[in-house]
Amino acid sequence: MLTARARRRTAASVACGTLAGALAAAFFVRLAWAVDAAFIGGSPLGSLAPELAGLALLALGRAAAAWAAEVCANAAASDAKAAARDRLVRALIRRGPGGLAAERTGELARTLVGGVESIEAYAGQYLPQAALAAAVPLLVFVAVFALDPLSALVLAVTGPLIPLFTWLIGGAARARTRRQFVTLSRLSARFLDGVRALPVLKAFGCADREAAVIARASDRFRAVTMSVLRVTFLSALTLELLATIGVAIVAVEVGLRLLYARLAFRDAFAVLLLAPEFYRPLRNLGAAFHAGLAGREALARVREIEGPEAPGPEPRLEPRPEPIVASRARAMRAPRPAPAHPAAGRPPRRDANGAAGSPPAISFRRVAFSYPGAGWPAVAGIDLEIPAGRTLALVGPSGSGKTTVAGLLLRFLEPDAGQILADGVPLRAWARDEWLEQVAWVPQQPHVFHGTIRDNLRLARPDAGDGALAEALERARADVFVRGLPAGLDTPVGERGQRLSGGEAQRIALARAFLKDAPILVLDEPTAHLDPGHEAAIRASMIELRQGRTVLLIAHRLTTVADADTVAVLAGGRLVEAGTRESLLASGGRYAAMLAAYGGAA
Repeated sequence: MLTARARRRTAASVACGTLAGALAAAFFVRLAWAVDAAFIGGSPLGSLAPELAGLALLALGRAAAAWAAEVCANAAASDAKAAARDRLVRALIRRGPGGLAAERTGELARTLVGGVESIEAYAGQYLPQAALAAAVPLLVFVAVFALDPLSALVLAVTGPLIPLFTWLIGGAARARTRRQFVTLSRLSARFLDGVRALPVLKAFGCADREAAVIARASDRFRAVTMSVLRVTFLSALTLELLATIGVAIVAVEVGLRLLYARLAFRDAFAVLLLAPEFYRPLRNLGAAFHAGLAGREALARVREIEGPEAPGPEPRLEPRPEPIVASRARAMRAPRPAPAHPAAGRPPRRDANGAAGSPPAISFRRVAFSYPGAGWPAVAGIDLEIPAGRTLALVGPSGSGKTTVAGLLLRFLEPDAGQILADGVPLRAWARDEWLEQVAWVPQQPHVFHGTIRDNLRLARPDAGDGALAEALERARADVFVRGLPAGLDTPVGERGQRLSGGEAQRIALARAFLKDAPILVLDEPTAHLDPGHEAAIRASMIELRQGRTVLLIAHRLTTVADADTVAVLAGGRLVEAGTRESLLASGGRYAAMLAAYGGAA
């Protein structure tokens, strides 16, 4: 998960920390010699000036090395967080709406923000400290062994007890930290669901009940957090006790031998000064272990979201000093290198003036798809043909697979079997983003971001000028209501278009499609939830938008299919019948029955 730069900075932190440990060992040995010379040997202080100057240089060097180690560790942690966040965002984009259908938005947001932030302790504290816990005690052990082999033996026996107990207690800590991470993620998801559904909860009188559910979830999180803290405090107590006992044993055996003149004062004093430095990195490792557990869980969750098809490390996404909506649109429309497949038969690209090329013919060949865990196919072996520049309307009862077919054409989903062709070339021959450049999509409930009308329109074409925006709004029959807004195009709209009516949001979505001017169009019945007045205006815009494009129209109201070139009827994920509207009515099949049930007015 660490980038190459983060690994280099971690290595630099370990090197600086090891140097600081070596300088500390040298400092304490020279300090013991200076004290021995001054108080035991009776040397005048003037003669010890070079020794004192050397001690000062060692102290300054140790402080500088420790500072450099901290700086490098913090830089490595920042790189690790940025890399994890970038990989997570790329994974979410790569999986698309279909791949994220089973995920909860609040849990993903928690992972993206709080979870990624917890990686700082893992990358900036635990990883460097794990290396220092092996390197620095070894240096100190060598110094002590040179002065007093018996004291070195005590360190060799007591030192490994600290990582041993860290490992033993760490098993319980890992399980509790995992529960804490999952509990907080679920709490975040539930809270976001409650906020979004607040109007429904109030309407049904369930707001207090939902508040009680969130309170119980919060109490579970409190209990799990307290269990994590109990294990952490137990671990800290154990490690401090072991380190203190180790230092005490060294002090007792050194003191006894010094008392009976079995050990020189200079060596005894140096060993006493070095003993705490031997245990310090091991104690720091125990503390960093608990601090980094949450980061490890966050990394595991990032890998889980990435899935088995996760790509290798990619360059870091640099932040852009512009509104988030415009930044997303610019990233979506950034120039991409041409694919490696032959140019023949590939979807039309825009010309030098940005206009769409000729629309392609779309073919579904024995396409099948099942949602994970569903147990039955959403679509099963369907064959569909959409001639170039024509409109195919999909009709059928709810759950028949209409939206799944649209998701497959948009490449939000990938077929389990069969293939989809554009002018005879499989869609898999192109990168998903490159294919989406050729497709405009108008869903039933378009998403309007928090930002201005201008920002939301420029999702389709970030470089569009005011003239192009005005033309798109006019063609979508949205120019009148936009001119009536307080600031026109620069009027801010709330999150999810809270300041717009359903019809106004649909017109913004249609204006986006006009602005994108893509040769392929997917319409998921934008008039399904509108009143007759808005429906008539938007239907007129849709008819204009469909001209000269290859169109897949998801029809929930049979009145929508009146001017479609071909109608296909789905039921249970299978293609039941297809043909012109007139031929289907004449055959008296499923479409005729649906129309009769609808009232025969379509």
